[in-house]
Amino acid sequence: MARIVTDYLDHTAETYPDKPAFIDRKRSISFRELQNEAHHIASEIIALGLWKQPVVVYLNKSVECIAAFEGVTYSGNFYSPLDTKMPPERIHKIIDRLKPSAVITDSEHKSEAEEFSEGAHVILYDEAQKNAINYEGIENAKNRIIDSDILYVLFTSGSTGTPKGAIISHRGIIDLMGWATHDLGFGHDTVFANQSPFSFSFSVFEIYQTLKHGAITYITPEELFAQPARLMHYFNDNNADTLICVPSLLQMLSQLGVLEKIHVNSLKNIFFGGELFQMKYFNRWRREYPNVRFMISFGPTEVTDTCVYYEIKRHFRDDEVLPAGITCSNKDCFILDESNRLITEPGILGEMCVRGSGISYGYYNDPENTAKAFVQNPLNTSYPEIIYRTGDLVRYNEYGEFVYVCRKDFQIKHKGIRIELGEIEAAVSSFSEIEDCCCLYDSERQRITLFYTGKIDRSDLDSKLKVLLPDYMIPRKYVQLEIMPHNMNGKIDRPRLKEYMKEEGF
Repeated sequence: MARIVTDYLDHTAETYPDKPAFIDRKRSISFRELQNEAHHIASEIIALGLWKQPVVVYLNKSVECIAAFEGVTYSGNFYSPLDTKMPPERIHKIIDRLKPSAVITDSEHKSEAEEFSEGAHVILYDEAQKNAINYEGIENAKNRIIDSDILYVLFTSGSTGTPKGAIISHRGIIDLMGWATHDLGFGHDTVFANQSPFSFSFSVFEIYQTLKHGAITYITPEELFAQPARLMHYFNDNNADTLICVPSLLQMLSQLGVLEKIHVNSLKNIFFGGELFQMKYFNRWRREYPNVRFMISFGPTEVTDTCVYYEIKRHFRDDEVLPAGITCSNKDCFILDESNRLITEPGILGEMCVRGSGISYGYYNDPENTAKAFVQNPLNTSYPEIIYRTGDLVRYNEYGEFVYVCRKDFQIKHKGIRIELGEIEAAVSSFSEIEDCCCLYDSERQRITLFYTGKIDRSDLDSKLKVLLPDYMIPRKYVQLEIMPHNMNGKIDRPRLKEYMKEEGF
């Protein structure tokens, strides 16, 4: 059993030394090669005398990223991925918060890294591979690392657009991987097709399940996500059997009609989460792939990505909403009302809270936001016990499953009545003419605004909604877009829509 996450790679490098581990558009790297390249990176960091310090990995999404992550970990420090396509403003905000001691990059991105490094040591990946490995130093570091040490810091914008660095420990990943192995059944024969950026917590499933079991992960070329036919052929050509992604990708493939034209024969598992999956698109997938296991992952970065999951076995109509599911093993998820009382009955709305060893330590160098979300368990007054308040409003259904309603930020009070904007979005999404939608509240004008894409005009949309929703929930402003904006993680970019609403002044 693993004590720290580098135990995974040590085991697979010994058990499957020559088996491909990660494959990108340029190269394939075996487990032994991955360990070797990680050892080179670790040796460079150890030579700098760093210990338990933040190290930024600034590389294109590639096999080298994985080796860099592991190299940082072997050295006894913790990593934070920065996507090379991130806007400079966001990068500088993250660097200001993180204050890294080192940055791992390559010759292509050296000048950019030096510009934002602010005095941190800049390590060039290729140059590090030429130097000798300090095996003794790595072994000494491994013996000093404990499972409660920080493994990585991932920056998430949340609903405000301001980066917050969630701190995740070795123990958090080992806990998550134990659940995934037991309940999801991934193993050495699993072939993942990676979609998520490495700066997005969804990617930790593929990375660490591959390292734990000796599976294979194909790092899908980013340009294929804009070429649906080529993407499906890519899955087929590489015998991908497990896809872990945000619903936006699955909806796009459904909207463009490739499901009926190109069948991925190897597909066994589709694991999705992070946002609403419109039922009409999900049901198309289910019709085309009746033997594929569809599973929902629910949970923020702050709980090591997943705290609730659901394997979809029963039928859902196009106007229904999928449940978030049941609690993962070794985590405790519960619902509190506004007075911090425990909710156990179906149908009553409250905030999901989580406790367990997979919970983040808080936000890096950000005590104010940490104190708001990571709090003493109000149900326990006898000893210190920190829980994470997710900010997600949920309820139980008649099956005892959690049902996500909306973010706490998306619950508004309009005309004296509490409204969940997610309920409006679910109603709009059920219409066949709608491709994508997002509901926002204009507090200055006290008006609900609906952004949508699809072939339907305002009057028809208004008429259809009046059949499903009471008058006080009907949007008063409709904005039809050619393309719905999405952020780097594939989710609808709500902050951008809010800015658009301010700029246009409508």
